[in-house]
Amino acid sequence: MAWIALFVAGLFEIGWAVGLKFTEGFTRPLPTLMTIVAMIVSFALLGVALRTLPLGTAYAIWTGIGTAGTVVLGILLFGESADALRLACTALILTGIVGLKLITP
Repeated sequence: MAWIALFVAGLFEIGWAVGLKFTEGFTRPLPTLMTIVAMIVSFALLGVALRTLPLGTAYAIWTGIGTAGTVVLGILLFGESADALRLACTALILTGIVGLKLITP
């Protein structure tokens, strides 16, 4: 259950990171509200996962999911660079996430 909570927390981290772009400096009420809700849910689920998972592992995976997902959505939604080096670095982050999951009970 902790791993599922951590994965969903990472998805909500992607949501609030991308949501920040849509708030336009917190000047748009609905995107701002949605971003704040995503932050709260993300942190709450991270807290649930931390009941049983090691702190370093959980935090690294949470931020890794958020980072990789935000890179992908930046490319898809905002036309950010998708050059090979950037994609390779993102693949390294994902490899680290998988590695941490595999070595953590």
